Amino acid sequence: MNDSPLIDISDVTHAYKTEAGPLPVLRDLTIRAAEGTFTAVVGPSGCGKSTLTRLVAGLMIPDEGEVRLHGELVKSPRKTVGMAFQNPVLLEWRTIMDNVLLPLEIVGTKLNRAEQRDRAMELLTLVGLDGFEDKRPSELSGGMRQRASLCRSIVHRPEVLILDEPFGALDNFTREDLWQTMHDLRKAETFTCVLITHDLRESLFLGDQVVVLSGRPATVQYVMDVTLGPDRVLDDLYTPESAENLHILRDQIKIAQGRDVA
Repeated sequence: MNDSPLIDISDVTHAYKTEAGPLPVLRDLTIRAAEGTFTAVVGPSGCGKSTLTRLVAGLMIPDEGEVRLHGELVKSPRKTVGMAFQNPVLLEWRTIMDNVLLPLEIVGTKLNRAEQRDRAMELLTLVGLDGFEDKRPSELSGGMRQRASLCRSIVHRPEVLILDEPFGALDNFTREDLWQTMHDLRKAETFTCVLITHDLRESLFLGDQVVVLSGRPATVQYVMDVTLGPDRVLDDLYTPESAENLHILRDQIKIAQGRDVA
């Protein structure tokens, strides 16, 4: 890991075109993330968090400002970006193994078929899905499908991983279990991650930094550097320091929503 930003979002302003005129979403937004780091982004509903992920992935181009990965201007979709969403969107007519292998078919790979399966099996084993590789998505629980989706998002070894509320639809117990799974994946794999979430505990547990966006049009309102170590466990969320950090983040969300802070 080095201190130079792999992800460099500089002075980005963006608006959506609507029949009523431009709808400003982002304003003078600047976020930088060093290689190998995990940046969690939180903010009020509708503030433009998902727009941010599309800009990093090259699915959209900002009206003003620029997005760079490794110093290269992002002007189109990038093969080096992996993505996972709240809905796993697994293909029912494919086995879990074949769903995980899909990005290798799309972006291309030098691995032969046996090596591709070995790579997918390595990830499935890491997330506890060994033995389920020949099942169909409908035969798995919601949490298991999301584990498969995480494997699919990193099977091609992306340099950037974008997670857009991937655990938001799960029950609390499954969600917390997947936080630990995600953290374990991060220790085993090499990628720089941007996580969009509404869950402040999730942002604190997974993030190296938590970026709080203001209300729309969103800009960076507050940045918290997370002090939890690389071997963090869920119990670390119940320390006095974590309680204080969660209180600070809650107050920042209230400010972003225009609510009074007691």
